[in-house]
Amino acid sequence: MTAGPQSSDSRVKILAIIEASKVTGPAKNLLTFATEAANHACRDLPKINTTIATFRRGPYSGENDFLAAAARAGIDSEYLDERRRFDFGVLAMLRDCVRRRDPAIIQTHSVKAHFLARLSGICRERPWVAFHHGYTTTDLKMRAYNKLDRWSLRAASRVITVSQEFARDLAKSGVNRERITVVHNAVEKELFEQADKERADSIRAQLGIGNNGSIIVAAGRFSREKGFVDLVAAFAELLRMHPDVDCKLVLAGDGPERGNIATAARSLGVDDRVVFAGYIEDIRALFSIGDVLAIPSHSEGSPNVLLEAMAFGIPVVAANVGGIPEIVEDEASAILVKPGDRSAMAHGLAKVLTDGALSARIAAAAREKATTHHTIEARTRSLIQIYKEVISLRPVRAYEDPELAGVAIPETLFKGQTEAKGERARQAF
Repeated sequence: MTAGPQSSDSRVKILAIIEASKVTGPAKNLLTFATEAANHACRDLPKINTTIATFRRGPYSGENDFLAAAARAGIDSEYLDERRRFDFGVLAMLRDCVRRRDPAIIQTHSVKAHFLARLSGICRERPWVAFHHGYTTTDLKMRAYNKLDRWSLRAASRVITVSQEFARDLAKSGVNRERITVVHNAVEKELFEQADKERADSIRAQLGIGNNGSIIVAAGRFSREKGFVDLVAAFAELLRMHPDVDCKLVLAGDGPERGNIATAARSLGVDDRVVFAGYIEDIRALFSIGDVLAIPSHSEGSPNVLLEAMAFGIPVVAANVGGIPEIVEDEASAILVKPGDRSAMAHGLAKVLTDGALSARIAAAAREKATTHHTIEARTRSLIQIYKEVISLRPVRAYEDPELAGVAIPETLFKGQTEAKGERARQAF
């Protein structure tokens, strides 16, 4: 990959390890942070140079959209090549990557990256910051991975998660609560700009949607915990409650639950009003055709789609779960309903669609909150402050826990070169 800007003595180097091929969710947040942290204007904080390492398994065909976006942004990156699933040869590659890149901090995203960071031993030499984004529980395999992740995260210098609910769950699973920090996601400036009418008309034409009637939109990965089957059922109830309403439900995204969602729509007799839009790159285009965004999740952290809707100015009806009530207030900046309660979701959607004054009021309040509390600049500053705290610790102090057998590191390990590297990084802060 094309190398980004070279580090200077005033910059702190971070190695971010992530498994990603598309620019969505955590991958998108990482690119945004790397760009902002390298160019921020805060005089009291150092700039950050981020290098990204991601996994690639052969045969190597096609482009990785995520690393292509990193290259366009001038962010240095490289592949860790795997020959097969569970290729433990990647451990040596990871250790070599750390040696060559010489980061002050290691940063990981996802169960796989967390596990390899601990198993490879790289967390014994550098402070390690692990980003926890919540769990998918679609099958037995994923539940096993989630359990493994809780073991991995106990060795991190700091775990950054996206809601207080997630923080409590991690603490219950054995992660030291003092090492867990909650940082909500942020929204990009572009989302505060309205999509042009021509783009909205184009999306309507592509989806076969006319200009009449109301449109409920929802977006995300079609996995069980996102509650899209519940949303279809709530939509059917809404139509029964208001048979005179001309309304469609547009679902953007894809995933393992797509078949179940389509089956639910057919069985409830609303398949002619449910539109599967696929992945829509410009979320503003989706919002521009919608009258309300629905978030029916059973589990959530700090959902990007919520923050994006707030910035754009579309009213939201969401499940009162995870970090959502930490970001918006019921009847003030959103309508919140009990998770899994299909009738409550139907009534919430009906309330927004039939009360124009309420819809406008909560959308305006949410936009104000996004503008003042959830900017990229604010999130970047919070993360750099966390790195400043973490890097002031020796790795052994940063992750050692008396409950973890076999992880204590002798003080002699930090003599010489490794100690000098840590001192240079601390001076940068």
